[in-house]
Amino acid sequence: MKNNIKKFREDKGLTQEDLAGIVEVSRQTIISLEKGKYNPSIFLAYKIAKVFNCFIEDVFVFEEE
Repeated sequence: MKNNIKKFREDKGLTQEDLAGIVEVSRQTIISLEKGKYNPSIFLAYKIAKVFNCFIEDVFVFEEE
């Protein structure tokens, strides 16, 4: 699943460590998310979208195969 986490995070002036702390996950999780190697739970996706004050669909892009 593609995502716009890095763009939103950088636009907000947050480091990976900052975002990880806010959503209560490890920095490694944020790295994996940004690289598209990890798909978050709906709860984590919601928390991330809430940090950026947008919809989950704005952050995470579902592509049908």
